[in-house]
Amino acid sequence: MSHVQIIGLGLIATLLLIFGLPPLRRALVTGPLFRLFKSMLPTMSGTEQDALEAGTVWWEGRLFSGKPDWNILLSYPKPTLTAEEQSFMDKEVETACAMVDDWKVSHELHDLTPETWDFIKSRGFLGMIIPKQYGGLGFSAYAHSQVVTKLSTRSSALAVSVMVPNSLGPAELLLHYGTEEQKTYYLPRLAQGLEVPAFALTSPWAGSDAAAIPDVGIVCKGQWQGKEVLGMRVTWDKRYITLGPVCTLLGLAFRLYDPDGLLGDKKDIGITCALVPHDHPGVDTGRRHLPLNAVFMNGPTRGRDVFMPLDFIIGGPATAGQGWRMLMECLAAGRSISLPSSNAGMSKMTARAVGAYARVRNQFKMAVGKFEGVEEALTRIGAYTYLMEATRTMTAGAVDLGEKPAVVSAIAKYHVTERARKVVNDGMDVLGGKGICLGPSNFLGRAYQQVPIGITVEGANILTRSLILFGQGAIRCHPYVLKEMQAVANPDASAGLRDFDGVLYAHVTHTFKNGLHAFWHGITGSRFVSAPAGAAPEMRRYYQQLTRFSAAFAFLCDISMVVMGGDLKRKEKLSARLGDILSEMYLMSATLKRYEDEGRQREDLPLVHWAVWDSMYKAQEAFDGVIANYPSKFAAGFLHNLIFPFGHPYVVPSDAVGHQVARLLIAPTQARERLTADCYVSGSTDDPVGAIEQALHATLEAEPIEARIREAEKKGMFTDNPLANVRDIVEVARQTGVINEAEYAVVKRRNMLRDIVVRVDDFPTDFGLTTTQKRDTSQTVNSRAA
Repeated sequence: MSHVQIIGLGLIATLLLIFGLPPLRRALVTGPLFRLFKSMLPTMSGTEQDALEAGTVWWEGRLFSGKPDWNILLSYPKPTLTAEEQSFMDKEVETACAMVDDWKVSHELHDLTPETWDFIKSRGFLGMIIPKQYGGLGFSAYAHSQVVTKLSTRSSALAVSVMVPNSLGPAELLLHYGTEEQKTYYLPRLAQGLEVPAFALTSPWAGSDAAAIPDVGIVCKGQWQGKEVLGMRVTWDKRYITLGPVCTLLGLAFRLYDPDGLLGDKKDIGITCALVPHDHPGVDTGRRHLPLNAVFMNGPTRGRDVFMPLDFIIGGPATAGQGWRMLMECLAAGRSISLPSSNAGMSKMTARAVGAYARVRNQFKMAVGKFEGVEEALTRIGAYTYLMEATRTMTAGAVDLGEKPAVVSAIAKYHVTERARKVVNDGMDVLGGKGICLGPSNFLGRAYQQVPIGITVEGANILTRSLILFGQGAIRCHPYVLKEMQAVANPDASAGLRDFDGVLYAHVTHTFKNGLHAFWHGITGSRFVSAPAGAAPEMRRYYQQLTRFSAAFAFLCDISMVVMGGDLKRKEKLSARLGDILSEMYLMSATLKRYEDEGRQREDLPLVHWAVWDSMYKAQEAFDGVIANYPSKFAAGFLHNLIFPFGHPYVVPSDAVGHQVARLLIAPTQARERLTADCYVSGSTDDPVGAIEQALHATLEAEPIEARIREAEKKGMFTDNPLANVRDIVEVARQTGVINEAEYAVVKRRNMLRDIVVRVDDFPTDFGLTTTQKRDTSQTVNSRAA
């Protein structure tokens, strides 16, 4: 045996001895690391601690593990509606949609009609999440999501007015943290619509950085109902408060201070949430914002030195200072439903109406939906809508399972709203000139205007992607990082070191295994990965590739934390791309789960294949984006060769599959019905979507007849006839006997419906002017004429 071999074996034996004996390992390895980490770890504020610990870790944690158990994913129950919830969807929700004329609401009234407000209040729409014992409907999170989704296919004002009282706000906070006295008084009133709630968090100086709100309350004594009581004097200035202008019960977040020690020794008590009646002395509400011509009620609220008793605090004085944790935990549930549901509904409506329009509208003697350029847009509309609906459904289902998924809710909010933006943009491109002229005939223009609202609220998307998805996910979802932080923060240094040693050892083993798995899956194309036994055979490769990506992601995360340490948090672009990988894996998981839950519908395969392939490609690009911008080129080369030893497994989704997706949207297929299920469709041709639906069926009936007319035209049967133009050729075909009277009637009906569909609105030149402005304009015109 050579000297080199002896030295090598000696080093291996020494390492085995060190790592095999915990006391020795702690003395020589983990002890110094523990002290180093303790000196480097910044002190965490209470609000940061609350944000990190709020909510629960669900499926995203398994994706972070590097070896997700797909059988667990498939074992989650499919969300379903009870008979009572389905009846509500079929009756009350359908009726509410029928009551709303979106053009009248958005342009003339700038609000829902009084009849609509009365209906949604009296029928319990504002109390869907309130248990029946308090007079509410007691609906599941999935039912809540279904209702908001369908309302969103009709009107944003209607959907938001129902969505907000059932999301982050007084009812949700009362249910989890209110005193029995508060619940008994307020919840029945909220359930019956006697109170309209709003919640005020955002201030002009603290938007995304909501924990920095400057709104303050000072504990003091004051007069309340003729008695001197212990209370607080609160000053606030809030904006963007949805339902603020019409609310009767204001949820208010502020930082509470106790400078005189009336509650104890602590001076800065912390963020606190209170319930304030709108008519309480000093409360200033009533003005409104106009967010991109959306007319749901939204506006500022203010108050200066407003005295209120401590009993106004949600949960009473005992919960003073616990407001931030309350908000973070409730936001995790509310954000899982509100914006994913409203944006999925908007996308469903776009897919249904734009797909039909693309079949009805002809150019160059062919339906525009059959042009390859238009097919590209229709493909994205269809596949993204399928994926978004899958994400919405699975995430709402998680809430019904008792989860408060902080990271998953952020993923769903960010990616559903971003894909909805793409869906609506593509829809506008297909509509062309019809889409840009607002009026009663335009079914998509208002959605196009209002898309940025969903992008902005409940955490601006830019910051959600760059700070939350991975920044919070890396700590919450990683199997060891949070445990290491907790060990280092342990005031008992001896116990902390002991915990740190065990966790760090497990963490190193975890990283090493994921690196080996990522490389093995890379060189074998992940073909030896076990797919779940109950999964569809046609989806097997996706499960295998997702397992490969999960192992590669877990390894890349650990190496990135080692190489960059605390700087990784500040490298927001890299952090965002790591968040993209995690997100795309979650979106693919939801898409595969939907395919299974819906009974493996073969007709839906193009939607599944394109959506998953597109997400795989996006995840692959995100891997490249992280590695290409690594601070260490050596580490970058190592990671690229380990994760992609034979190059990239994915290219852009195939045009052939995209063609199949587009064809599903331009015909009344069962796949189209599933894709746009619960989309409100009026039976009237006076409604733009109702007219398009009827025109689609009329077009399919007329197409074989039109094919014969075109064939006759090619044979020269209509030569030199001035009526043989695109509009009037059916008259010539009838006169020359190419079609009979019954066929003529079919084509004429189609033409009538087509003309309604392609029509755009026009208005008088004084449109939008007040009566005084009209009179002044008329006088000016007359004087010019004179």
